[in-house]
Amino acid sequence: MRLAALTGLGLAMALCGGAAAAAVLTDLELGEPVRAARHAPLVLDAVTDTSNGELITPDELARRLAGVQILFVGEEHTDLDAHRVQARVIEALHRAGRRVLIGLEMFPTTQQEVLDRWRAGWFTEDGFVKLSDWYESWGYPWAYYREIFLFAHDHRLELRGVNVPREVVATVRARGFDALTAAQRRLLPEGIDTGDAGFRTLFRASFESGDALHARLSPEQLEGMLRAQATWDAAMGWNAAQAVQATKDPNAIIVVLIGTGHVSYGLGAARQLRGRFAGRVSSLIPVAVRDPEGREVPQVRASYADFVWGIPEQKAPELPWLGVSLAGRLGTSPTKIIQVSEGSPAARAGLAVGDILLALDAEKIDSFGRLRELTAACRWGDVARVRLERDGKPLELEVAFRR
Repeated sequence: MRLAALTGLGLAMALCGGAAAAAVLTDLELGEPVRAARHAPLVLDAVTDTSNGELITPDELARRLAGVQILFVGEEHTDLDAHRVQARVIEALHRAGRRVLIGLEMFPTTQQEVLDRWRAGWFTEDGFVKLSDWYESWGYPWAYYREIFLFAHDHRLELRGVNVPREVVATVRARGFDALTAAQRRLLPEGIDTGDAGFRTLFRASFESGDALHARLSPEQLEGMLRAQATWDAAMGWNAAQAVQATKDPNAIIVVLIGTGHVSYGLGAARQLRGRFAGRVSSLIPVAVRDPEGREVPQVRASYADFVWGIPEQKAPELPWLGVSLAGRLGTSPTKIIQVSEGSPAARAGLAVGDILLALDAEKIDSFGRLRELTAACRWGDVARVRLERDGKPLELEVAFRR
């Protein structure tokens, strides 16, 4: 699942908790102390109110969110069931008569115009994907999010980009906050906190799944990634608060769709909002009811989120993926492979770290975004020809997209 490590998205994905780490990350003694001391039940297709362990319906969830102005809903980016949960929450709140805004991790505030135009009906679906630079700025297949965007379009719900441009986070990660320009500083709240002990514990726990790529990072690089995570948390919480406050509508709620690592235990975006926002904030996380080995997960730590929604375990990526991480803007070649995921189509085809991808089925690959776009057009069962360069010599391999 860590498709974009070291290209601006890797830390967010790591802290979302890949499948191997999921069971551990749901049962840490972190967050609000009273809840952290107990557990709450997890049931497939049910919503659990972790304050009292009750199983409730989506409509009851909407009622219990009365007065909440910001709802952070976590996601594993490549889990279709998690996105279905997000869609159901948005639908329930809309049905309950709330003014629903949707906050989007995948868009920085600087791209707000394209979201406004989508809502206004200026674009076809394909036009929006292309003109929003979806596969360059985010990269996960549009199909994972399609239902949410179409519902927002059809019901004229307000969409808000809540992230910051990638170069802002890259600067913080590599050189620290003092390296930001004045213009970049204006995109962030003051006083971003990186020192909270619980936040740091969660950060360390996210790497216990044996991620080989991140295991090679130095302490200085890991500290930079921690700064990056805190920057994302603070920016997205702050921008969500500004968006809902700007409505001046007490009936408004912004549902913020962000990686689970920014939501869990209230140590991410919600923590960074303390002292900046006086309104009520809540959280919901979809959680798989079985771990990657098929063992039942009957409960989670009650402090993990205010509400959890039980979903099926993800046995394989829902949509085709190649299974490589590329050097991106940080490398000398934007298509040089820096990681090949074990068991992926790329690994089975023989792609290796250091290979430079040149083309997929004769379509030129000149960026990670272009590779994502081409892969998104594939279906399980397809076979593609990959042209690459290895040790300065051309090579062509056949990749079968099979789970």
